[in-house]
Amino acid sequence: MALLAGGTSSEREVSLKGANAVYKALLELGHRVELFDPSCDLLKLAQRAQEFDCAFLVVHGPMGEDGTLQGFLDMLGLPYQGSKVLGSALAMHKGIAKILYKRAGLPVPEGILLNKKVSQEEITEKAKALGFPLIIKPATQGSSVGLSLIREKKDLKEAVERAFSVDNEILLEEYIQGREITVGILEDKPLPVVEILPKGNLFDYDTKYTPGMAEEICPASLPEDLTIKAQNYALYAHRALYLRHYSRTDMMVKESEIYVLETNTIPGMTETSLFPLAARVAGYSFKDLVQKLLELALSQP
Repeated sequence: MALLAGGTSSEREVSLKGANAVYKALLELGHRVELFDPSCDLLKLAQRAQEFDCAFLVVHGPMGEDGTLQGFLDMLGLPYQGSKVLGSALAMHKGIAKILYKRAGLPVPEGILLNKKVSQEEITEKAKALGFPLIIKPATQGSSVGLSLIREKKDLKEAVERAFSVDNEILLEEYIQGREITVGILEDKPLPVVEILPKGNLFDYDTKYTPGMAEEICPASLPEDLTIKAQNYALYAHRALYLRHYSRTDMMVKESEIYVLETNTIPGMTETSLFPLAARVAGYSFKDLVQKLLELALSQP
């Protein structure tokens, strides 16, 4: 098996950390596994593709989770777990994903997609129209890279520059203050709901990957009707984006409503990652989860 991890995105270190855990699990399961880094090993993988039954992807962000790597593997005829090219690309672009969520009838925060050609004056006007506080985030990054929560107009320019430093498109989004939850989908079935309690105001990159910076509760202590609604929303989002095998959708709960934020097509696999936690509560050990994803890769469609 070819284990793909690393890559060129800002999530490279998270990818490698997760791959270490997956690599160990695959060895303990009795599989022959070799690590390939998409940033430098793709030619080698292409030359040796026939040696492997499938690929296991632990690559996040652009050039890994956005359909490009999936298309490369399709050309090699090498099966892999997770979504195909179309679903990966749709989910990676938060602006397009928001449109598809809305078409599927899912509640989402109001938002505006902007590119670098838009003037600061126009950005300010659009931000004022949405109202503060606001979330500013890159359109095609994962793990909350470049994300900011701003409460006043004076902080807008810096947050916009931060988001544009890692992407050519950004999203200005209504800030929904509530309880942050996430729901995984495994083989078209929802996993238990996870509630995230960050120590700070925002579940940003550092909070996600620094042990102790957030508390994760699974199953979340939600009323039964909201639990069912959250699980259904995750499944609807998974289908609306044409995903397969597994995904994880982040949401905010405000009173009796749930707002869909974004969907991850290759959820993290580190010791602090949310998808393995939910799978464990559902009865899958980490090795069970890795084996299940491997079986899904080999079964394809």
